[in-house]
Amino acid sequence: MGKMSRREGVALSTSGKVLKVMQRRAYAPGMHNAPGGQRRRQRLSVYGMQLREKQKAKRLYGVLERQFRNYFSKATRMQGNSAENLARLLETRLDNVVYRLGFAKTRPQARQMVSHAMFTVNGKKVNIPSYQVRVDEVIAIRENKQKKKVFEDLAERLAHHTVPGWLTSDGPVAGKVVSMPEGEDLKEVYDPTLIVEFYSR
Repeated sequence: MGKMSRREGVALSTSGKVLKVMQRRAYAPGMHNAPGGQRRRQRLSVYGMQLREKQKAKRLYGVLERQFRNYFSKATRMQGNSAENLARLLETRLDNVVYRLGFAKTRPQARQMVSHAMFTVNGKKVNIPSYQVRVDEVIAIRENKQKKKVFEDLAERLAHHTVPGWLTSDGPVAGKVVSMPEGEDLKEVYDPTLIVEFYSR
C-alpha cells in the first residue's frame, strides 16, 4: 500500500506504516524519481489525470477494474449526479462501513474480516465485502468473533475514533447506518467527476 500511495501521490491508507512512508518519500517509486534523480515528473494529459483518479479510487477501496466499471454503470443509471452516485456506492460497501465504524484499522483489514464472516447485517451473517448497506441497517461483530485477537484493543481504539455523520456507533460491537453519505462525507483523495469523464469518453 505504501508503494501504491507513493505512485498516486496521496496516502491511500491511514495506517502508520503508510503515513511514515509518505512522510519520508512522497515522490513516486523508482530510483530516478528520488530527489536528485534524472527523471522529471511528466505533465499529465487530461486523459492521464482522469486515469490517475480512477486508479486512486480503485486502490483506495480495493476494487478491481471489472467491478469498478460496474459501479460506474450503476451510478449513471441512478437518479442524480453520477459522480456523487459513484462515490456513494463506494462509501456504502460493507467493508468500508466496517472501516468507518472503527472495527478495522484499514480497509484491506476490513475486507478480510468481512470475508471471514466476522460481521452480521441486521442479525444475518454477511461475508461479501461489496455488500451495499442501506439506511437503518445494523452492522455488528458476530458474538462468537468478539474475543478474537483482532478485536482485543477495540474499545481503546473506538474511544479515539470519529465516526462519520451518516453512521452511528451502537455500543462497542455494533453500528448503524442512519443516512446515506452526502456532501462532505463523500470527499476523498480522488475526484469522482474525472472518473465519470474517463468512462464517458
